Amino acid sequence: MMQRLLLGTLLLSILSVSVTQRDLRGKVLIFPQESATAYVSLIPSVKKPLQNFTLCLKSFTDLNRAYSLFSYSTRSRDNELLLFIEKTGEYQLSIGNAGVNFKVPPLPYNPRHICVSWESASGIAEFWIDGKPLGRKGVRKGYTVGAEAKIILGQEQDSFGGNFDAKQSFVGEIWDVSLWDYVLPLKDMCDYSDGGNVLNWQALTYEENGYVVTKPSLWN
Repeated sequence: MMQRLLLGTLLLSILSVSVTQRDLRGKVLIFPQESATAYVSLIPSVKKPLQNFTLCLKSFTDLNRAYSLFSYSTRSRDNELLLFIEKTGEYQLSIGNAGVNFKVPPLPYNPRHICVSWESASGIAEFWIDGKPLGRKGVRKGYTVGAEAKIILGQEQDSFGGNFDAKQSFVGEIWDVSLWDYVLPLKDMCDYSDGGNVLNWQALTYEENGYVVTKPSLWN
């Protein structure tokens, strides 16, 4: 009886989580409700330490509390690379558990196109929203972002791959997530929404966990 119960639990676990590789152009990941169990794990095409990066994504939400947009955690640091909204109009970028905040002026109730970049040599982090720069700040000069990571959309990791808080979960839609291992030229920042060489929305390997739905995008 116990063996059958264990086998059933194992099968349920396998069926509830599946690794997929897809071209997600024109698609969004929908996180329909507040939860500590709904998230998407992203599997990078290459695993390597990052001394530079550019991260771009698009999102839509009507949340007015704190939430995570992109959580990259290693075994030694839960906020190895984190894009987090502290409150409406205040974005935080964390590198190696050290964060800098960027304040965004009041914006219309529309989807957001966000790009952030960082380079280790200078420690300069740059933040763009909807094609407009919001300035540069310094964080973790000389640091290297670890390679062995859990990359999660929909939740903020307080430990490696878990320890989620529903009150920090994302509720809304995310799409066009791309990550490069270099800083995009200024003229290209926010012009690209795919083609990352670490994460590429057009050839994304990922796992859906819990209540997550893939649908055609309502926006360009």
